[in-house]
Amino acid sequence: MKQFIDFIPLILFFIVFKIAPRSVELFGYSFTFGGIYSATAVLIIVSIIVYGALFIKQKRLDNGQIITLVACLLLGTLTLVFHSETFIKLKAPIVNGLFALAFLGSQFIGKEPIVQRLMGKAINLPDSIWRKLNIAWVIFFIICGGANLFVAFTFDKIWVDFKVFGSLAMTIIFMIGQAIYLSKHIKEEPSSNNGEK
Repeated sequence: MKQFIDFIPLILFFIVFKIAPRSVELFGYSFTFGGIYSATAVLIIVSIIVYGALFIKQKRLDNGQIITLVACLLLGTLTLVFHSETFIKLKAPIVNGLFALAFLGSQFIGKEPIVQRLMGKAINLPDSIWRKLNIAWVIFFIICGGANLFVAFTFDKIWVDFKVFGSLAMTIIFMIGQAIYLSKHIKEEPSSNNGEK
């Protein structure tokens, strides 16, 4: 569920981006609403609200949520200040690259790879399987980051569509693949009563 919370600001970003830019007057001030810069402002505001609510509820944010929020605030602000969409286009590749580095580093640093730290309480697997699964996440993040980078700077007209729906589709496909892979390695715990009534 946590993976899909990150898509809330992204979906609102998409909706505002698709609105044809128009002049709006509010409290005596005139501003343009719709398009990339309004969408970026909405992304920043909604991210603060979503992650702020998560922080209040959980009393903390996961490292991945902190990275996502900081990247959104930093690159979103640079987009608005310099009036250049290049910065917001780099958000997904940078965040995915940082996640790939973190997961890869955990193969060598610490007692357990990150994926085992995240899922180890729910699933019991041999260390070799955890390490393979962790590398699968590294590859997933590299593919996601590379795909977002390629589309953002090659297919300008569809990059926002891909950022939302392409990223979501890749995540769902990966999760299904992970579930299939894990189902082959999860062994059922023997019944405590051995079938006796």
